[in-house]
Amino acid sequence: MNSLFDLYGEEFSKIDFDPHLVNNAKDTAILDMIRKERESHFSAFAQKSEFSKGRKNPEEPCFIRSCYERDMGRIIFSQAFRRLRHKTQVFFNPVNDHICSRIEHVIYVNYISTIIGRALNLNIDLIQAIAMGHDLGHSPFGHSGERALNRCIKSVDPNMFFEHEVHSLRVVDLLEEHGPSEHGLNLSFEVRDGIVSHCGETYNEYRLKPARDKGPADIENKKEKDRTAPATLEGCVVRFADKIAYVGRDVEDARRAGIIGGTDFLPGKVTRRLGTTNAETINILVGDIVHSSMDKDEICMSEGNFRAMNEFLNRNFEEIYSAPKIKTYEKTIDIMIEALFEAFMNASEDIEKTAASENITLRKFAEFCNGHPEKDALPVRKVVDYIAGMTDTYANTCFDALYKD
Repeated sequence: MNSLFDLYGEEFSKIDFDPHLVNNAKDTAILDMIRKERESHFSAFAQKSEFSKGRKNPEEPCFIRSCYERDMGRIIFSQAFRRLRHKTQVFFNPVNDHICSRIEHVIYVNYISTIIGRALNLNIDLIQAIAMGHDLGHSPFGHSGERALNRCIKSVDPNMFFEHEVHSLRVVDLLEEHGPSEHGLNLSFEVRDGIVSHCGETYNEYRLKPARDKGPADIENKKEKDRTAPATLEGCVVRFADKIAYVGRDVEDARRAGIIGGTDFLPGKVTRRLGTTNAETINILVGDIVHSSMDKDEICMSEGNFRAMNEFLNRNFEEIYSAPKIKTYEKTIDIMIEALFEAFMNASEDIEKTAASENITLRKFAEFCNGHPEKDALPVRKVVDYIAGMTDTYANTCFDALYKD
């Protein structure tokens, strides 16, 4: 097989040589040609980087990386990404180091979606950027914290809401710092869309076709409980992988946390289809999706395995997420989030006074408000932005500083 240099040697020779080692025109042209050659072999349904709908603020392209590789770098070097290691997945503040945290869940989603995407010959760079960024806006204390924060914001304005996928877009578009003085990571449309459309908590999906006609306005004005499909097949892959990543892992963690015991947690008809371990379940579901989605402009699984997975998820809900220990934990989280919300809402009435407070927690909140990139944002929005960005540990520290000292 001829190399690219054999095929395009004449084209390379026409490019003027620039002796600079970094970002010279010849190397840029060569790398762009190599990327286009590689992407020309993608599935007909894959998203090619050259056809991206672009960024909100146009930028000069990187001479080495595709737009999606560049987005991936911005995501994993962000502060929001680092904080995920101290955020709950399901079980709060686990003593057992082997219980899943939010960042580990993100890594699992990245791995599972990459395996599916590679098998289907999709754009892996786009898949990985979406997967690594999909939970950047998750609140502390997992979905318990998310629900509590949603109730808090609605207590001020019933038309407002908090959903972690929508807030993840707010983080990458506005709240995260990029450089010493810029706010927002200015990611490409396809990554932003995949992040805001990733929700894996919809249990009735076994077939997902990309909504390719979506534009920036559709994702920036997302309504509450809007479960519209992602705009790309890569985004659809991540949405399925999000579900696969937690269905079996939550059972393993529940056993380690003493929530459930024994080996007969699932009915036999489910284990006969999906296996008895998390590894078996992932392997079966990934294989099913690859087989069912091959050469199609949709991501889907067989109806039988979909029903088994739904029964698995419903069993998790009944025996794990609704367990007495979890319900007690949720009550604790409700109290903590509501207390933080009340304290910061009161503090937001006079930011100058708050900035001069003897309480360092209140001073840090005032500093956040004064540096907030959305100067005309309502106080409730700034309060929710602040709490949502906290790790579990920092939320506990703030609560103690406000109510126990």
